Amino acid sequence: MSQLAPPAASAPPAVFHAPLHAPLRAPERVRLEGERVALVPLAAAHADELHAATHGAEREEVWRYMFSGPFVDAQAFRADIEEKARSEEPLFFAVIDKKNGRAVGFQAYLNIEPAHRAVEVGWVLYSPALQRTAAASEAQYLFAAHAFETLGCRRYVWKCDDANEKSKAAAIRLGFVPEGLFRQHMIVKGRNRDTAWFSMLDGEWPARRSAFEAFLAKENFDAQGRQKTSLSALNGRISAANRG
Repeated sequence: MSQLAPPAASAPPAVFHAPLHAPLRAPERVRLEGERVALVPLAAAHADELHAATHGAEREEVWRYMFSGPFVDAQAFRADIEEKARSEEPLFFAVIDKKNGRAVGFQAYLNIEPAHRAVEVGWVLYSPALQRTAAASEAQYLFAAHAFETLGCRRYVWKCDDANEKSKAAAIRLGFVPEGLFRQHMIVKGRNRDTAWFSMLDGEWPARRSAFEAFLAKENFDAQGRQKTSLSALNGRISAANRG
């Protein structure tokens, strides 16, 4: 079973420019292992935990910009998870909190373009317990590292509703570069959606990987788990150095 090694700040960055004729390896149902989270193929067995983590009271806000949800009951939600688990594209993964072994979110690879070696990360649904945590950043790190280093991706894409300010801020924080706006790109839940586009390229990944690993390193957090240097600051330094 394919795994990624846990983040190690001391690991030297490599260069991931592959020949343009090299094929893109299709994403598979593998387990991606981190220190805080593991990404595993989404399965019906995750439905109850995900439903509890994303439904009820203020938790349902996480569905605002999703294509579906929240769901009327646990049975309807389970049916949706079962459908997602069968999907080949998007290919869904559950985010497992390694502290308690529970599913706390999901995300997917989609819009896979083998001829252009491009992959999108999307369908990102993180429970309130996972949002704005180092574990959430690690989930994104694991996906990006797998896309560039195992699949041979040359272009890694993030798209979101332009009204979703949190998602746009997250993209910048993670090291994606804004590319523009597709106006009235979709109709979602009965309203027009403008879609904001972001990307990360294979030539940018070594520096982004270094930023992720410096952020995720144990020494970047104090005894209470508070970060010392933010991922935004680390990526900001890279951007400033590139401009200089």
